[in-house]
Amino acid sequence: MTKKEKVDYVIRTLRELYPTIPVPLDHKDPYTLLIAVLLSAQSTDVRVNQITPLLFERADNPYDMVKMSVDEIREIIKPVGLSPMKSKGIHGLSQILIDKYDGVVPKDLAQLEEFPSVGHKTASVVVSQAFGIPAFPVDTHIHRLMYRWGFTNGKNVVQTEKDAKRIFPKELWNDLHLQIIWYGREYSPARGWDLDKDIITKTIGRKSVLNDYLKHKKTR
Repeated sequence: MTKKEKVDYVIRTLRELYPTIPVPLDHKDPYTLLIAVLLSAQSTDVRVNQITPLLFERADNPYDMVKMSVDEIREIIKPVGLSPMKSKGIHGLSQILIDKYDGVVPKDLAQLEEFPSVGHKTASVVVSQAFGIPAFPVDTHIHRLMYRWGFTNGKNVVQTEKDAKRIFPKELWNDLHLQIIWYGREYSPARGWDLDKDIITKTIGRKSVLNDYLKHKKTR
């Protein structure tokens, strides 16, 4: 297969597997999505979705959030981990939203990246999922699969994002980044990986990855 044929195969297969694409983090508007994505850093979506209803019951907008102290926020979000940093970030960005943006989450990637505890990936998820602006946030699943499929050298997520944006059509970025995440979780995980179930990697995977898998399988 040529590179283009491989890319087309991935797009087609993911579309068949995920014709409708669920958004992993529960939210009702750009603000609650921003908070949920911030909380998901080094945590799981399942854990975050258990905690956000408790937080949003107290405060689902920046005006109510700043009425709570950093310690009160921290107490609620403790189970998701990194709560000291995340609680300060949530309180701080809520105050900035009120002071600079009349409480409205901006659509601009660069403006979002200026908020405390909001990095490039978080900002990309928000513009993509809340506003439909093309972005390609790269998480560990996308980073792993782009390497397994031979679409990137896997050096770092910055390079992986550049490669993804270069090889996939811009109008598909928002769908594809979610489809690849779901595929990675269900068919091509880091641990307990079964190549027979992973149809995409089995079909177009990087030769060295396939050889390593088969070599380790023999020694098990």
